[in-house]
Amino acid sequence: MADLERIRAELVAYYRALDENATLRHHFRGADEDGGLWYFEAVPDRGELIAVKQAELTSTGQLHRHDWEYMEDEHGFLTDQALDLEEEPMETISAEEFQRVWTQ
Repeated sequence: MADLERIRAELVAYYRALDENATLRHHFRGADEDGGLWYFEAVPDRGELIAVKQAELTSTGQLHRHDWEYMEDEHGFLTDQALDLEEEPMETISAEEFQRVWTQ
């Protein structure tokens, strides 16, 4: 159990540091097959784009948010994979649009 707690603490520290120290942020929106929308705020890290904030707006209008402070719940979790825009094409959006969704 102590190992899982240590790993979780390390993950939280990693995502927190990325979020708090980012000088460049990218924002994306994608849709899923169920009609939901996904929003990401991502920062570059070692040549990859890492999501530091993620919001899902379901087709029924429910909003689920995940970041380093709230990494996982019964609705999902902050992705632990780098964003691959070639494999999962997403639309680039403005920081303002992302913030409107994030702060709903």
